[in-house]
Amino acid sequence: MKYLILGAGPAGLTFANKLLQAGEDGFIVLERENTAGGLCRSVDVDGSPFDIGGGHFLDVRRPEVNEFLFQFMPEDEWNMYSRRTTIHVNGNVIGQPIEANIWQMQMEDQVEYLKSIAIAGCNLGEPMPEKFIDWIYWKLGKKIAEDYMIPYNQKMFSRDLDLLGTYWLDKLPNVSFEETLLSCLTRKAYGKDPGHTQFYYPKKYGYGELWLRMAAALSDRIIFGANVKGIDFTAKTVTTADGQKYRADTIITTIPWMEFEELAGMPEDMKESIGELKFSSIQTEYHPEHLDTESHWVYFPDPALSYHRILVRHNFCPNSRGYWSETNRERVEMDEPNDNFKYMNQYAYPLNTIRKTVIMKKLMDWSREHGVYGLGRWGEHSHYNSDVTVDLAMQMAERLK
Repeated sequence: MKYLILGAGPAGLTFANKLLQAGEDGFIVLERENTAGGLCRSVDVDGSPFDIGGGHFLDVRRPEVNEFLFQFMPEDEWNMYSRRTTIHVNGNVIGQPIEANIWQMQMEDQVEYLKSIAIAGCNLGEPMPEKFIDWIYWKLGKKIAEDYMIPYNQKMFSRDLDLLGTYWLDKLPNVSFEETLLSCLTRKAYGKDPGHTQFYYPKKYGYGELWLRMAAALSDRIIFGANVKGIDFTAKTVTTADGQKYRADTIITTIPWMEFEELAGMPEDMKESIGELKFSSIQTEYHPEHLDTESHWVYFPDPALSYHRILVRHNFCPNSRGYWSETNRERVEMDEPNDNFKYMNQYAYPLNTIRKTVIMKKLMDWSREHGVYGLGRWGEHSHYNSDVTVDLAMQMAERLK
């Protein structure tokens, strides 16, 4: 065939549907699971949708992406929400991001945070450090670093934060002492709004419904239960666990590179570098209790709590109750046994380790020369939200067709 697409998550489904809309029928999608959606799948739990991959929403900021997706699930089947997010830190419940909402803390805490920000390295003109933890202190000050950023990142990503580089942190703003002081005096937030300031969520379904409809549009061009085990870059073939072999002019992979047991024709040093790529695994767990909060999701940096974030389902999914938590696999053992519904996502977040950008550039460049293209969160090993993934898949389909 002309195209072979590995994985029926947002990236693979978008690429395949763009091909189909352009009149290209020479493709097949291989999906390991028995249903489509990847990390964005939903199941029914306690009579309402539960998004097994955690908090996934459709951001409003990419109109071309939304226009494309609304072809499969029309806009009138979605509710739009203005994001309400809070952080529980040192007995304070404040808005997110923390640097813009220190004014919501107790007065004594505001003073301590302001003193810390005033002597942060970036405010004193000190050179930027290279190590991740040092960089957090330099960028945000000691209080934000120790009360929020370091413990939260340890809970969400890894206990060993020295694995991480600093190249991905430039999007964090400098915390200006003058602006933070002005914010506290005027009692209002400052700076740019965080992502998902406004977002869509289905009125009657979980987020996974969108991807099921995109899969249905492809009809029998998706093969479910196809567990891909290897790529032969010379022969342009893909082999599955049951021995099936597929050949294509162009291969699009959206699955984690470390999942391949065989990468025939790839240089040995490149195979070894794939082993350096790291990721975190996250367990989602349903809790039936009703929470007295208007927040859609809440962050918890407290190391004594196993989970790092909760999604308050009854505040964005109509006619539902309860919430779900997200807990790193490293911390699941802290929980007492219970009968709640749980789902472990082995591949949840790609980690921005120190050498990741070097490894992925070399891998992506070499693979493209051999007709294999990495796409999406796992094909590119980058922490993309679903709307970004769809945008990238649309762009790749336009380029390749």
